[in-house]
Amino acid sequence: MEDKIKKMVRKEVMNFVPYVSGKPIDEVKRELGIKGKVIKLASNENSIGVSKKVIQTLKKSLDGINRYPDSSSYILRKAIAKKHDLKTENIIMGSGTDEIIELIGKTFLNQEDEIVVSEHAFIRYKMAGELMGCKVVSVPMKNFTHDLKAMAKAVNGNTKVVFIANPNNPTGTYNTVEEVREFFVYIESNRLNPLVVFDEAYYEYARVQKNYPETILLLEKYPNIVILRTFSKIHSLAGLRAGYGIAAPEVISYLDRIRPPFNINLLAQIAALEALSDNAQIRESVRLVEKEKKYLYSEITKLKLNYIQSAANFILIDVSIKTGQEVFQELLKKGVIVRAMDEYGFPNHIRVTIGLTEENSIFISALKKILL
Repeated sequence: MEDKIKKMVRKEVMNFVPYVSGKPIDEVKRELGIKGKVIKLASNENSIGVSKKVIQTLKKSLDGINRYPDSSSYILRKAIAKKHDLKTENIIMGSGTDEIIELIGKTFLNQEDEIVVSEHAFIRYKMAGELMGCKVVSVPMKNFTHDLKAMAKAVNGNTKVVFIANPNNPTGTYNTVEEVREFFVYIESNRLNPLVVFDEAYYEYARVQKNYPETILLLEKYPNIVILRTFSKIHSLAGLRAGYGIAAPEVISYLDRIRPPFNINLLAQIAALEALSDNAQIRESVRLVEKEKKYLYSEITKLKLNYIQSAANFILIDVSIKTGQEVFQELLKKGVIVRAMDEYGFPNHIRVTIGLTEENSIFISALKKILL
């Protein structure tokens, strides 16, 4: 029977490598028998947690969970559109931006098509292309950053989608206003028209950079843009899974045809709506990350390790005296969860989320014991 089932499976699925997520705290405690505190700095979550306003709103809404949610998330989409001075038809909701990335693949990609990605970019773009059986063109980075000039030159008549993570996970680097402008100048001058997806999961952290691009302002001129944002990072709603895409109404309408019904659950819609206007949460989250980033940079330098300056809420660290996997495993034993970066082509690196002051201190202390 196993062979019969195997023959029924699409060939793209047979060789498909599933996404590896960061280890949960409970799993680490259970596997290693740790009784004390375990801190998780592996998945770029917001360490300050959910705001009190969101918690209070959720508690008031629990008695409604026997009902299906609004399948179109209309009220939430309307609020997002208003915040960005757009129309509701410009917005699509996803169970995290991962779902929207997959919807883009399922909607637009055929086996004869190509997508262009950056070599060390968020792995879900490559996975979306591989799942649909299309050609994935991977362009080397320049100084650990998307090389938009090279990516533009990799676009041809078969290219359906270009994925740009800005800032990029796991490097934390970003592309500037000028680099984005030059990318579109090249695309236009060569009469090419791929869908250009800007994944801005860490937008709220990155916008403090002076030359970080506001891509929503480009939407009117370039209707082939798709912009992805999430409630999982700065809004602290990773456990509820809510993200959104911004695009021209025509693009949204096609994506919406295959969007699963009720894909954003009731509590996720309610929490996201409350979080959207919680500016105090955003300010405090950015303040913490900027402050703790300086501390971590200083301590990493003292350990004589190299790192990449990050525009997001995580840091990619070169631990070359050991492999990233070795450091990851040794930190686990000390109750600190980070992320090894083998799957991203960085076998000598770890990625660490910027946590609370106490968490960052525990991480540095554990790292010193491992390396010194």
